[in-house]
Parts: sequence; structure tokens; C-alpha cells
Amino acid sequence: MLASWYDEQGPAADVLHVGELPDPTAGPGEVRVRVTVSGVNPGDTKKRRGWLGSSMPYPRVIPHSDAAGVIDAVGDGVDAHRVGQRVWVYGAQSYRPFGTAAQYSVVPADLAVPLPDHLSDELGAGLGIPGVTAHRTVFSDGPVDGQLVLVHGVLGGVGSLAAQLARWGGATVIGTVRHGSDLNRLDPAVVSHAVALDGDDPAAAIRAHAPDGVHRIIEVALSDNADLDNAVAANGAVIAAYATRDDRPLLPFWPMLFNDVTLRMLGSDDFAETAKRQAARDLTAAAAVGMLTVAIGDVYPLEKIAQAQDRVDTGGRGRVLVTIPN
Repeated sequence: MLASWYDEQGPAADVLHVGELPDPTAGPGEVRVRVTVSGVNPGDTKKRRGWLGSSMPYPRVIPHSDAAGVIDAVGDGVDAHRVGQRVWVYGAQSYRPFGTAAQYSVVPADLAVPLPDHLSDELGAGLGIPGVTAHRTVFSDGPVDGQLVLVHGVLGGVGSLAAQLARWGGATVIGTVRHGSDLNRLDPAVVSHAVALDGDDPAAAIRAHAPDGVHRIIEVALSDNADLDNAVAANGAVIAAYATRDDRPLLPFWPMLFNDVTLRMLGSDDFAETAKRQAARDLTAAAAVGMLTVAIGDVYPLEKIAQAQDRVDTGGRGRVLVTIPN
């Protein structure tokens, strides 16, 4: 099969190879997916770069955990009727050496989720890690119907999906953007109220829409926003944080304690299997009825995977995808 891989960590252009590798075989409980589109995440590039001092977990790694494609073979214990089924894939390279930047990817059957026929491969490949993470930030403490949910970084990969899932779940969404110039990019059908963090008083602007505070905060930059979050949190609110700018954020401990705030931290690779399966079901259901879309940024062919990963590292709007040739 045609695939991309790396045998050592380093810059994308230096360590990523594209060439032929042996076709994988589905083992017991697994399916083999003929990949059409592979999704690139920041976590994929961090593993390749050795972020936070991480080392090579396996002698060879085929990167990327997300994808869309068609099941073309199943292992023992998997319903043979799944052959030919369109699927979206998540977690392919989570604690596993070989991901989706290849013509074939073998994953446990639960990680290949049926993709309704009217949904595109690009949308399917864009769900994966950001979708499952977004789902857990919204629903890890139960339903949000009737709640006020504040989503920071609402234009980002996780933030945009979290806002859509919260709205799908019956919440009223307040979204923040870094700059006032981005406010007109939000969909009012999803984000009922929008606030720019570069405004004069973001806390007052949020409180204007939530006089008693917000019930849940989806946090992408905990170290930057801890004081703001506590200022707008209702008593007993949950801050669901999936990222931070500073590795050791300073928190207003006593104000948060007296406000009875719960800080929940969420890392996508380590969610419980039952939680990930529920997330996959809900993501598919929301997308199927048109309440969940993925903004696509740049799309690269497999031979330009190094450029695709560099594009993720440099930032920019929309999901970065890699197309896999037949």
C-alpha cells in the first residue's frame, strides 16, 4: 500500500516518508478501512516533533488518527456485512503505531463508525479527535438542555464543534473570539451571543447575556482565561478545559472555591471507551440531521503530507485534510 511514515522524530520535511509498505491485515475484532481522506490534528504533529519531551513510542509510525473510507475486510468476530460500509474513523493512532495516512488502516471495529450516505468523506474525516473532544467538553457531566454554555475559541476546531453540539443538546451558546473583527464570522443559529476578548470588558459583555452566570465553560486557554471564567461562572459551574497556553496555569483558587467551580480537564486519547462510543453516536446523529458541520481549510494530496502537517503547526482556519489515492 501507499503510505506515509516516520522512523524518527523531527521536522516534517526531514522525517516524513511516502512510499510502499505492506498491506495490513485485520485481526480479531478489527476492520480494515480503505482510506479516502485522512484528517490531520495538532496532536499528530506534536507526536512527530517530540512535544514535551515525548519519544518515539514505536520504531515506525504511520501518522494521523482520523479518517473516512470504506471497510474492505474484517477480522474474526466482526460482522461480515460490514464489508463495503462507509465509515469515519477516530483514534487509529492512539496507543497504536499505524494511523490513517495510508491506503489501508486497521482499527478495532468500534473505531470505524458508520457514515450516513448523505454525509461527505471530508466531513467524516473532520470529526474524529476534535469531535470526540468537543463532545466530552459539553456532555461529560450530563445533559446541557436549558443551560447557558460559554465556548471560548468558538471558531476553532474543537470550539466550533462544541458550540454546535451544545446547541444540538438544547443549550444556549455564548461564544468568544479573540478579535472583534471575527464576530461577523459566527453563525447566529448556533452562537446566540458573541463576545470579543479584545473588547473593553469581556466579563461584563458575557454577564450581559448571563446575569446569573454561565453553567458550563468550554475552555481552550485555561492559563489565559481563568480569572475571566470565574468572573462569569454561575455558582456550581463547570470549566471543561481541553487546552492551555501555559503548562502551569495560575488559578484564582479561593474565588473559584467559594464559587463552587468544578475544573474538569479532558484529554482525547484517554476518555473511557463507553464515553468515546457515545460521542461517536452523537456526532453522527447531529451531523445526519444537519446540526453539525466541519469547516474545511486546506486539502493536500498524500505526497504533500509534510506541507499539511506544517500548515497545522502554523495555524489557520478550518480542518486540514490529506487525500489518499486509490
